[in-house]
Amino acid sequence: MAGLRDIKRRIVSVESTQKITSAMKMVSAAKLRRAQDAIESARPYAERMKSTLEEVAGAGGDASHPLLEQREDRKTLEVVVVTSDRGLAGAFNGNVIKAANAMMEERSGEFANSRLTLIGKKAVDHYRRRRAADITHASDVGSDVNYPEAQEIARGLMDRFEKGEVDEVVLVFSEFVSTMTQTPVVVPLLPFVPPEVPEGEKDSEEEEKLAYEIEPDPAKLLAVLVPKAVEVGVYRALLENQAGEHAARMTAMENATRNSEELIETLTLQYNRARQAAITTELVEIVTGAQALE
Repeated sequence: MAGLRDIKRRIVSVESTQKITSAMKMVSAAKLRRAQDAIESARPYAERMKSTLEEVAGAGGDASHPLLEQREDRKTLEVVVVTSDRGLAGAFNGNVIKAANAMMEERSGEFANSRLTLIGKKAVDHYRRRRAADITHASDVGSDVNYPEAQEIARGLMDRFEKGEVDEVVLVFSEFVSTMTQTPVVVPLLPFVPPEVPEGEKDSEEEEKLAYEIEPDPAKLLAVLVPKAVEVGVYRALLENQAGEHAARMTAMENATRNSEELIETLTLQYNRARQAAITTELVEIVTGAQALE
């Protein structure tokens, strides 16, 4: 009977775990809907920001900005690693950290030093044990992404770049593709390079569009647009990470719930077989005792 009690205890334990994973799946699904709406609303704004900056930079002639400066003598690389605060999301955080480590190893020949800006407890915990001396900034993601936090992080990055403390800044985060797919990406952030239009795609109409007059002047407009584009880049990375986290956790919890169902079925079958064997043993003992009394 001890074996039966152990199996029954395991079934109850797995059923309790199944309730937790099922509830976490529903919570992540609800949060994913809001996070997906947020990133889908932010993407057009970010893309339009880039295209506008491209037009202004193309029409600005000699106008420039410190954040557009591409330095030949590059010594320090700063890597912004964005993960989640919590686990139970499969390989979501591990894939981002692997991508960041691979990128730093690949570019170790270009830069003498590497610095780390860490956003999310999982990234902080990982690098604090391994590269604590290289950490410039560490913070949690929080329950909801907001623009002021992204703005503060971006301003710190821009300040260090303008002072010459770092020569290039790169974002590493998980891009939300779909509910089932979150892809780690490496995106250059500073120096901010506006997207270039291939020569074959430029036509006379676009050349006329780039030739408009800008008031008060392109330099003053770039002074506003370039920092804003960097802030939007960081904000978009946080939103992509948020949506990807909820999608990955929802998928992981769905798989865990399904596995717990299979385990409960296996344990129930094992319990029934053990119970049947116990009953059979008792019947044999009763029959044997009755025969002995005769």
